[in-house]
Amino acid sequence: MSFRPSRASSRATTRPSSSISTTITGCPTNIHLSYSTDLYGIEYAAILKNIYALSVGIAVGLGYGDNFLAVLIANSAGEMRRFLEESYPAERDTLVSGYLGDLLVTCYSVYSRNRRLGLLIGHGCTVKSALNEMTMVAEGYFAADCIRYINARHKVDMPIADMVYKVLYEGASARKCMKELTTKLI
Repeated sequence: MSFRPSRASSRATTRPSSSISTTITGCPTNIHLSYSTDLYGIEYAAILKNIYALSVGIAVGLGYGDNFLAVLIANSAGEMRRFLEESYPAERDTLVSGYLGDLLVTCYSVYSRNRRLGLLIGHGCTVKSALNEMTMVAEGYFAADCIRYINARHKVDMPIADMVYKVLYEGASARKCMKELTTKLI
């Protein structure tokens, strides 16, 4: 049996719980831990960030610059916040590292599997060949379909996630979809 608090009583918190000092390869490092009671929000954010990293990879592969990436990622953060508010309302701060920090590192890191998949697609690879090129799983591929299914119930405006879905599952042109997306970003 699983427990899910009612929407009216949902209160998520993210608080620093402790600070740990440790040494890694001779360098002193402080690690600050925090916890969150927003299990659904953190899980959805962890899924969504992979979709958004795919969109960033596509943009980079198509030749979009840093200023556009900043706009794309800022809009991704807003899209994530809207989806979380509608799908699982709770008192949460999506600007903390469990949400925004994870989104930023996944989108900007050259080591991100999802960004890499998007980059291959942006460079002109078919989705199938890009997936075959990957040596590890890019969760954003599966997440795009999953979030599309879940959002059919909530009907949140998600132009970035929709664009990624169209490219991955409907065979739409990444270049045309990204160009169309640019008209929807603020």
